[in-house]
Amino acid sequence: MTSRRTRILAAALLVLCGAVLLTAQAPPRHFLWTVRGEGPSVAYLLGSLHVLTPDFYPLPERIEQAFAASGTLVEEIDLAEMESPETLMAAMSKAVFLDGRTLEQVISPALYARVAGKAAPAGLPMTALARMKPWMVAVSLTAPAMKQAGFDPAMGVDRHFFDRARAAGIPVEGLETLAYQLDRFDTLPMALQAGMLEAAMDDLETQIAQVRVIAGAWARGDVTVIERLLLEGFRDAPELTERFLVERNRNWVPKVDDCLARPRPCFIVVGAAHLVGPDSLVALLRTKGYDVVQQ
Repeated sequence: MTSRRTRILAAALLVLCGAVLLTAQAPPRHFLWTVRGEGPSVAYLLGSLHVLTPDFYPLPERIEQAFAASGTLVEEIDLAEMESPETLMAAMSKAVFLDGRTLEQVISPALYARVAGKAAPAGLPMTALARMKPWMVAVSLTAPAMKQAGFDPAMGVDRHFFDRARAAGIPVEGLETLAYQLDRFDTLPMALQAGMLEAAMDDLETQIAQVRVIAGAWARGDVTVIERLLLEGFRDAPELTERFLVERNRNWVPKVDDCLARPRPCFIVVGAAHLVGPDSLVALLRTKGYDVVQQ
């Protein structure tokens, strides 16, 4: 696989592993933005790292103040979906072969041998991986390595605020469904899925190192580092940029419109890969005439 393709597919994996919000405004203070229209209403837009360590908590007071002032939490998905056995089973059926094929049949023997070598140390039996589609195997092998490095989804910013909202009785809404998110990967051509898996095998340590750098940049507001790490892999892959980022950004704009029509603010938490560049959610909102200002 070329280094270009590896960078592209590794970047797609980082969309799931977590990201942060950024803006060109300087100097940055927090990864929190206010969104205002012509009326008095405001929405808060917070960049999320989906995996973090306990060292990043408590979060800055300005972020906590925005959450306390809000009447609704809006995240990429309502994480309550993950607690419904029926919904979870239906969504996860997209991650496995239902037509009799196996992982060994759709990837090269060399790549299958590499997966087998990584599976046991990760605590993943090959009997479980055998029915998974390549993209899901990539995620399954990446997640334990991230957790071993200290980056836990249970400590992610989106999970943090979901748990806070539920404890406080604050309504939670999703910008999309879990099934829709998984479709972004499930409908990839099998060759690209295999490439994603190979990228995970090649670049796992690099991805972990990048998440460490991203987390540090998020804490100190270094948007230049974050932009470089999150977008460089997508620049050579417009088809993946459209699938993973641009399409979803466009879908989310009406939800922000709806939030700004409410009497109390929405606290919107999304990964920053969606807030970077000319097709980002931030850029789309500014194009509509909204005032989007980093706090």
